[in-house]
Amino acid sequence: MIGIIKSDVGKARLNNEDMFYFPQKGSKLPQLFIVADGMGGHQGGEIASKIAVEEVSTYVNSHLLEDCSAQEVKEILKSSISKANNKVFSLSLKNDELLGMGTTITIALFHGRHLYIGHVGDSRAYLIRENHIKQLTRDHSLVWELAEDGRITMEETKTHPMKNIITKALGTDELLEPDILEFDLKDNDIIVLCSDGLTNMLENDSIKNIVLSSGGPEQAAQKLIDEANLRGGEDNITVGIIKADKVGCEKT
Repeated sequence: MIGIIKSDVGKARLNNEDMFYFPQKGSKLPQLFIVADGMGGHQGGEIASKIAVEEVSTYVNSHLLEDCSAQEVKEILKSSISKANNKVFSLSLKNDELLGMGTTITIALFHGRHLYIGHVGDSRAYLIRENHIKQLTRDHSLVWELAEDGRITMEETKTHPMKNIITKALGTDELLEPDILEFDLKDNDIIVLCSDGLTNMLENDSIKNIVLSSGGPEQAAQKLIDEANLRGGEDNITVGIIKADKVGCEKT
């Protein structure tokens, strides 16, 4: 397992409200990768995303065991998100300047021969297998719902004036129901995690082509950030690239 996450403030923002987590090379911690994109005034977004990443990573790292079943893994992910949601929501109620703060969160957890995704908001997880890219997560956004209802096309979601309105975020409500997903892995699968600072600038096929032509996860992540900035860099950009290599083998 080879993984890297990089983040950049972009060309239009003064501060970076994106946060991320990945295990250090050679560590015995779970193969856990997280991207979170905060929102809220007066540093609220930055605080929310930081809390979310810290709470989720701490909970998963302390509760996940090697022999956990699939259902146990899913419950751990769900509980970690719930714990993070409670902390962000409680803090927002105690501080008027942080009221309404929240964050997206997209989690990729590799366990055995499976990939588990925990997801809230419009950050994304993709699977690149052979020469195909597939979005694994569903955007919790107004335009995504409109497209699912047939009121606009998926193509129209990219330029819709309300494309940045999300319908679900961690920390904005007392109760939160995240998407918890499970996928089988194959050798050489590549997972891409990213905030919408990337996907608002690059089409899916462009993401796939850059990843497959860049020589490795670190180079691919940096190239994606560079390309998003070249196309305007309208938001913070965070990109994680994780290559499965031999599924089920020891991590590297």
